[in-house]
Order: sequence, then C-alpha cells, then structure tokens
Amino acid sequence: MNSREKILVGIIAALTLVVAAGFATNFGFTDKITTQTREITKISEQPDVLKPKIVDESSPTVPKLEYAAISDNPNQKSPLTILFKNVENSVVQITSKVSVVNHNIIINGSPLESESSRLGSGFVYDTNGRIITNNHVVDGAQTVDVRFVDGNIYSAKVVGTDPYNDIAVLQITDDFTDESVIPLPLANSDDLEVGQQIVAIGNPFGLSDTMTTGIISQVGRLLPNREAGYSIAGVIQTDAAINPGNSGGPMLNLNGQVIGINTAIQSTTGEFSGIGFAVPSNTIKRIVPSLIEKGHYENPWLGVSGTSLTPDISKQLGLEKNYHGVMVTAVVKDGPAQKAGLKEAVYNAEKELRGADVIIQLDGKEMRDIDDLILYLAQNKSVGDSVMLKVNRDGQIIELTAELAARPSK
Repeated sequence: MNSREKILVGIIAALTLVVAAGFATNFGFTDKITTQTREITKISEQPDVLKPKIVDESSPTVPKLEYAAISDNPNQKSPLTILFKNVENSVVQITSKVSVVNHNIIINGSPLESESSRLGSGFVYDTNGRIITNNHVVDGAQTVDVRFVDGNIYSAKVVGTDPYNDIAVLQITDDFTDESVIPLPLANSDDLEVGQQIVAIGNPFGLSDTMTTGIISQVGRLLPNREAGYSIAGVIQTDAAINPGNSGGPMLNLNGQVIGINTAIQSTTGEFSGIGFAVPSNTIKRIVPSLIEKGHYENPWLGVSGTSLTPDISKQLGLEKNYHGVMVTAVVKDGPAQKAGLKEAVYNAEKELRGADVIIQLDGKEMRDIDDLILYLAQNKSVGDSVMLKVNRDGQIIELTAELAARPSK
C-alpha cells in the first residue's frame, strides 16, 4: 500500500468533571460524582467516511477494493442531527438546592447544616410549563432552577413526586411566555425491542445539551431503588452513555418520541460501564397525571416478600427441578396477602426450609419468577383492585383472592 492509500483517523476527547451530588451503589443514580470518557462513532453517521466497494479489474476472478464516498453531498445532515435539532429546545437542565445536615460536626449544640446543589436534566411535558424529571434530582427541594438551551433560566416548584418509581413533576412559576415550550411526545414503551437504536439527551457533568446514542440492551428489568426500598419495574437497559447529570433527561426513539427517563447506571466504580437504565414512558403515562392532580401516586401493594425458585429451593420443597413460581419468604402483618390467607416460608431450628407457599399464577398469568410478579402488579393493577392468586402449598394447588392496598410510606 502506497502513501496515498493510507488513511489516518485521530479522535481525542476529554471530559471535565462538574460537581453533582447523589448516592452511589452498584446501581448508581446518575447524579453521582464520577468521571468517564466515551465516544461512539458509527460509519453510517459520517458522510465523508470512506467504505470499500468491489470494482472489476482485468482479471474477473480477482476483485480489487476501491474506496468510494458514501454520500456525494458532504453537507448532508444525518437523521440523528435532524432529531437533535428538533428536540433540543425541549430538554432542560435542572439545578436544585437542598439542605444537608452533618451530624458529625456540632456547633453550639446543633449539627452543622449547609446547602448543596444537585444537577440533573428534564424535559417539557406540556405547554403549561410542566417539566418531567427524576425524583432523586429534586428530592428535598421545594424550588429549582430550570435552564433552557437558549440560556434562559426560570424558577419552578415541585408539584408531585413518586419516589418508588423515581419520577417528579415540576411547574415553572416564572412568566415563560417568551420561551419556546414544545412538549415531547410519549411513545408506547411496550413496543420497544432489543437492538433498537435510541438516543439520550441531558447534561452529563454539567455539559449542557449533550446527546449520546446506543441501543436497547434489554427491556423489563427490575431496578433496585434502595432509597425507596422497592424495585422499579419494567425498566429499559441501554448501552448509551449515561452519566451524572443525565438523570431526568429523555431517552428517545429515532422519531423523537420519549421512550423513558434516564435514571441510573450499574457500576462497581460509579463510572459509566456500558449499562444504563431508564424508567419507561408507559410508567410516566400512568403516574404523571396523578402527580399533577394529587401530588403523589398510590402504588398497588400485595404485602409480600418473595424470591424466584432455584433448583435447590425446588428440591427442598419437593417440586420439579425447573418448577416456575415465586416462593413467599415473608407476609406483612395485616397486609392484603395475609388477609387473603397467604402464608410465609417455614424453617426448622437449623434454618432449613420446611415449607412455603409458591405463587404460580396471578389472574391466570404464569409467574415464572419474582420479576414477573412485580411487573404484573405495577403495570396492570391499581389500589383497590382484586387479584386472583394460584398457589402451590405443600403440593396442593389452591386459589386465593387479595384486594390490593396502597403501598405504605416508609
């Protein structure tokens, strides 16, 4: 290969950390302080990148590779560029100020109290100035600042929160009549498929108006929410870069419709590692109207703790190796499950399992594992609804009916 045939491509990127506050576990919500560098380059998005094409030479059996431009128009905009321009005015940066009490420092008999800022993202929900974001972005704050891409900043108040699903609604309180307020449409997240290309927009590390892209890695995940004590059901997993400051921003399909709220990452270091999570748009549709009207959302609650069956558990219970169901490990006193007659696991003095109710169906739908149970109740039931449980108890199949209550506050 001579010098004219050589292609040299150099890409250098650097990210500067912007301070944000949050909590860090293996599932870190994305306003945690971390650093991460990542670039995604796709040949289909580069009109001036060359790709090989087969052309005939003197010998018909020995084709030669020749490089030809993908597009004759180097200024042609990619679909992602067009998408970004269409939605960027609808994505906002959110800064909230919260009081932090340090009980390790006592001054004049009282713990030291200071104020800290928390950075996140959000998107326009309607023309009335309502903004959707994560609960953990504004938790503890009464008022926040909302900054649009044009640099204009407005005050907003928190009008509704659901910590269990990590969703919050803000209402702009300033006069925003001069602002271009364009709501982002919500897609049907039940239609999502693994491998589908998506984009995430937000303010990672305070780098405003940032877009990243990737694919849907999986759907229907359970996201542990340690702050609330319950898992978020039906979460979208993605490999698009999501970092501190992305929390509350939209995840979009290529039609510019919101399919989820960027919420968390899974990482052992607190840095992006290729696994991000978004609360799906159908959860937004279900919960946000209640947050606007009442300020809160009542999550349906059965009042049990359970675990998926394993071959070992099945053996101890005398069930087939690959038996499907949810073993009830605990039943909340006076909760819906106990009132329906559901019983928790029984152990002997050596803490060996001696018996347990195994939920195998809800309303006739097979429960393969605990994920199925949590997802079914979250997506299909409301407080006050009845649910029919088919249970395997000591090898006998029984049916119980429970009336769901509202999930109790912590």
